[in-house]
Amino acid sequence: MYEINLLKTIIYCMKKISFALLLCFSFLSFSVAVFAQNTLQYASLGDFQLESGQILKDCKVAYRTYGTLNADKSNIILVPTWFSGTSAQLKSAYQSIIDSTQFYIILVDALGNGVSSSPSNSKKQKDKKFPQISIADMVKAEYKMLTEVLKITHLHTVIGTSMGGMQTFQWAVSYPNFMDRAVSVVGTPKQGFNDLLSWTAELTPIEAAKNKKEEQEAMKTVGLIHGINLFSPSYRNAQKDDFKAFLAKETANYAKINAQDWASQLRAMIGHDIYKTTPKEQIKDRIKAKMLIIYATQDMMVTPQTSMELADLLQCERLELKSNCGHLAPSCEGVEMAKVIRAFLVK
Repeated sequence: MYEINLLKTIIYCMKKISFALLLCFSFLSFSVAVFAQNTLQYASLGDFQLESGQILKDCKVAYRTYGTLNADKSNIILVPTWFSGTSAQLKSAYQSIIDSTQFYIILVDALGNGVSSSPSNSKKQKDKKFPQISIADMVKAEYKMLTEVLKITHLHTVIGTSMGGMQTFQWAVSYPNFMDRAVSVVGTPKQGFNDLLSWTAELTPIEAAKNKKEEQEAMKTVGLIHGINLFSPSYRNAQKDDFKAFLAKETANYAKINAQDWASQLRAMIGHDIYKTTPKEQIKDRIKAKMLIIYATQDMMVTPQTSMELADLLQCERLELKSNCGHLAPSCEGVEMAKVIRAFLVK
């Protein structure tokens, strides 16, 4: 239907001039915007200076949009990706939480995920030549995408899960006046000791690999470490799968993942700490956004203590997920969590 209307508009516009022509192009622009809904788009940021002082050449940030943008652009929600996740995966995860008839949603691919600029797709800084990125760099790139490319000056909410939650905390510190609300779901403002141990255990076999074949083998070990921490022990022990079949499937799946992309985001998470630039005693004054902090009490991958401490410090709204699903508690307790988030978005 939209294709037919667009073709008719083009033909009509070719026949008209002056004011009628302006009206045509206005409608044409709207039609293109409709087509762009939920399609992958790229913002080119040029040579991008990183927190480390290095330059990420030809930086590109990928994103998708859906929903309804209101007249004063006050209903925009930004959703950054979780660790190794993509914007294509985000819509299904958030469509039951965010009402797309009420909000305009921007799903953004974080640097290093294989869609935005990453070791696997960089033409000038391929694989191990790719510079080290940080969570703050991801957020800075997203900010430049919004302000310089999309001409957006304010957000209703930033909401993210896992590494997306880490980006949410960083957004609240790096650009405190840019959003009204921030929701971190099983994220952390700073890695706990156990988190650092887990992420370093995943990174070590990748860094020891000497070639692509060894990297594929390393990713099998990485997958086992990741799998141990993804759920709680009680959840794993209740599984009825044949262990050998489960192991074969898991290792085969992880062997397909690009090791350098994985390592790039691992390093970013290992270095994540919102208190690097804002001491803890100043953080309450720094963060302006109304915050909702959601954590899982049995999370072994992103342990909840640092989020709990920040919630205490800010005296903000929080939600504890108590199931034995561990880091994936947001999926197991999704119905209740969605109610809490939806209510928070309209407060």
